[in-house]
Amino acid sequence: MSYPARRVVTVGLHVADVLGRHVDAIPPGQGLALLDEIRLTVAGTAAATAVDLARLGVPVATVGAVGDDALGVFLRSTMADEGVDVTGLAVRPERPTSATMLPIRRDGSRPALHVIGSNAAIAPEDLASIDLSDVAVLHLGGTCLLPRVDGAASVDLLRRARDAGVVTTMDFIPTGGAGDRDAVLPCLPFVDYLFPSEEDALSFAGASSLDEAIAFYLDAGVSTLVITRGAAGVSISTRALRDMRLPAYAVDVVDTTGCGDAFSAGFIGGLMDGADVTEAAERGLACGSLVATGLGSDAGLHSAADVARLRAEGVRGAV
Repeated sequence: MSYPARRVVTVGLHVADVLGRHVDAIPPGQGLALLDEIRLTVAGTAAATAVDLARLGVPVATVGAVGDDALGVFLRSTMADEGVDVTGLAVRPERPTSATMLPIRRDGSRPALHVIGSNAAIAPEDLASIDLSDVAVLHLGGTCLLPRVDGAASVDLLRRARDAGVVTTMDFIPTGGAGDRDAVLPCLPFVDYLFPSEEDALSFAGASSLDEAIAFYLDAGVSTLVITRGAAGVSISTRALRDMRLPAYAVDVVDTTGCGDAFSAGFIGGLMDGADVTEAAERGLACGSLVATGLGSDAGLHSAADVARLRAEGVRGAV
């Protein structure tokens, strides 16, 4: 079933990313390194997913918080220009806008220097005020990094969405802290589709293999577990079918920032069109692969036509 008159709401992390490539080493002292490119982009598991959904032609609104500063203005105005409804993106003057500096290595990997900032100002009342009456899919992105709403407020939102017949999707970013499990585990029985990366899935579950991780999340109540595996593609598991694997596309990787968020957007866009889990994942893989071809969360994926082109012409890798 498709949802032509309804929309997606993304909730959670909104981040301004400053990215530079290629960074082979940080110069000592006052030294200078010349880079090929520096960009400022919309990022975060709620914000980047929302932008990608808008580019795919999906009606989308976002809920979160930014600071009363230049980066906050950038996030709100850029997302609005992309077609995202930012009515629910609150301005919180008491904190700076969340931001990350990302020195991109030549293999596309990137360490991160991060300020939590305004994401720590997202409050329970922000989630409680979300009107779900016209929402088809609710995406909660960034659990473990949302201190005021991790736990009870997020559970209440997901439960309320389920009761309203809304499809729920979730991504989380484990910190390794003692509070991670309290933030994530109570949410999982109310999650239809969970989108962790393989690294995060294993570390959070304390698992040494994909099989162990799959059992952990399904036992915790997730309906469908979709583990993104970078160049190896994706693993999909339900109680009826475990570890179905699909390959990613073989692309020239520039930067892996935002690939998971793009996957989420492609998958959710598929759900909005009534696709089954395999087709939704195929769209997600194409979106994630496209974003890897440029610098930043907004690179490579500009429209649904880009996705169709890659799916028609692209070369698949190994699972």
